[in-house]
Amino acid sequence: MPLLPDFQFSQSSLQDYADCPRRFELRYILRQNWPALKSEPVLEMENWMDQGRQYHQMVQQYLLGIPEELLRPLITQPEGLQWWEQFIKVNPLAGLPDQVRLPEYRLSAPFHGFRLVAQYDLVCANPGEKAVIVDWKTSRHRPKKGWRERLQTRVYLFLLAEAGMRLNHNQPWQPEQMEMLYWFPAFPHEPERIPYSTARYQADREFLTDLINQIQSTPDGSFEKTADEKRCLYCPYRSLCERGDAAGNFLEEPSLSSGDLLELNLDEIEELEF
Repeated sequence: MPLLPDFQFSQSSLQDYADCPRRFELRYILRQNWPALKSEPVLEMENWMDQGRQYHQMVQQYLLGIPEELLRPLITQPEGLQWWEQFIKVNPLAGLPDQVRLPEYRLSAPFHGFRLVAQYDLVCANPGEKAVIVDWKTSRHRPKKGWRERLQTRVYLFLLAEAGMRLNHNQPWQPEQMEMLYWFPAFPHEPERIPYSTARYQADREFLTDLINQIQSTPDGSFEKTADEKRCLYCPYRSLCERGDAAGNFLEEPSLSSGDLLELNLDEIEELEF
């Protein structure tokens, strides 16, 4: 299988494969560009994505010490202002580890002949005690299920346990010391907290190894299309795969956040290597 030796697996690429092997092949092996819309309505989708991007940037700047009163005037949209006000009012970081707080933290480690990479919205840590991964989800609906099994959850927790020693006096984190927190600005009192464990760490290692083995062992041209055609509604390759021309309406998909529609090319980011 023609993956280059320097290929980096991320939660995005692994989620692409889990959702649709053919999408993974088109995007990461064939590097196929296809000028199709991801979602409709276009202007509202782009505005929502811009607000999500701005929210992430503002939280990063705030955590780096820029005063809140200088950031607030930069917000131009009512929904983005509401998200920001909820962040300031509720303070989702209250009670989280505070000795180390790293926004937009990038980490990578060798894994199964490649590299596994992640970019965290925020990592909070008290070395020797606790580490919490925080992820901001600018969803317009609050998905209730499936967070533990998301590739993002599995990759982020596993990689921090595998390669986060620099945040723990150069000692590996015990999985029981770790947790992931999804926080929703539109639903500030309904966070999703996912504790970790040694059993889950071992299960994630086996799961990710098996997933990469599947990708490596699939012959060229044998990556199958997903059987769930609903996934095709938000895939730019849907017309190439003869799965329709019209994009799905993101307003009708409760599980999407603005970040799910943003493309982040981790290959172009300088990671903290282990």
